[in-house]
Amino acid sequence: MKLYLSVDMEGISGLPDETFVNSRMHNYERGRVLMTEEANWCIAEAFNNGCTEVTVNDSHSKMNNLLAEKLHPEAELITGDVKPFSMMQGLDESYSGAMFIGYHARASMPGVMSHSMIFGVRHFYINDKPVGELGLNAYLAGFYDVPVIMAAGDDCAAKEAEELIPNVTTAAVKQTISRTAVKCLSPLKAGQLLTEKTAYALKNKDKVKPLTPPERPVLGIEFANYGQAEWAHLMPGTEIIPGTTIVQFQAKDMPEAYQAMLVMTELAMRTTFC
Repeated sequence: MKLYLSVDMEGISGLPDETFVNSRMHNYERGRVLMTEEANWCIAEAFNNGCTEVTVNDSHSKMNNLLAEKLHPEAELITGDVKPFSMMQGLDESYSGAMFIGYHARASMPGVMSHSMIFGVRHFYINDKPVGELGLNAYLAGFYDVPVIMAAGDDCAAKEAEELIPNVTTAAVKQTISRTAVKCLSPLKAGQLLTEKTAYALKNKDKVKPLTPPERPVLGIEFANYGQAEWAHLMPGTEIIPGTTIVQFQAKDMPEAYQAMLVMTELAMRTTFC
């Protein structure tokens, strides 16, 4: 049985703010250690429950955060940038399930460091359904007929996963006080919770169905300002919805919609504010 882990950083226990997730800031090295430890709890329990292969995709920022020398020795690590499928690089039909570790809530919603890929995004939409990183990634997994069997992060990310994916197992390792303040489990208690939830998710994986995306999804991205929408609109095939900052793209399938999202958000980040 093959298991896929997409590991983000904002939802790791003990990480309340940017100083832990930004490589230029003073708490970042502490954040890397805690991120690697949480991944290892899940990996170890996966092997204890019948998994023969575990692929771990570093899914935060430049995607080179996990400490390879400290990672479980039997796991395979996908690390670095640029990846054609970003947070879901390497996933295909051969996997029995996927787990999202260290995840956060979507933009414009409560949650620790909540956002959707970049801070200029207010909302992502698939056929008018609002989604965040968790939702887009789950839809891409569904395209390959892979169910997302567990989501771990803060309480708001857990709630988002439960509303989107019936019967998904969730592990809330911290409770939101504000966007930059949390009530956390200790690393040991978080690890014990992740161990318990990983085992439960694997034993109950057949109760979770893949989140099947629309056959020809329409991707919508609502940006914070019109300049970002103008940059995103430089991608061929897009249109700006009149009177809004929403840019839409008609995709042939979910992988194309996902890559369109990556291109549009990268373009939007070129916007200046002077």
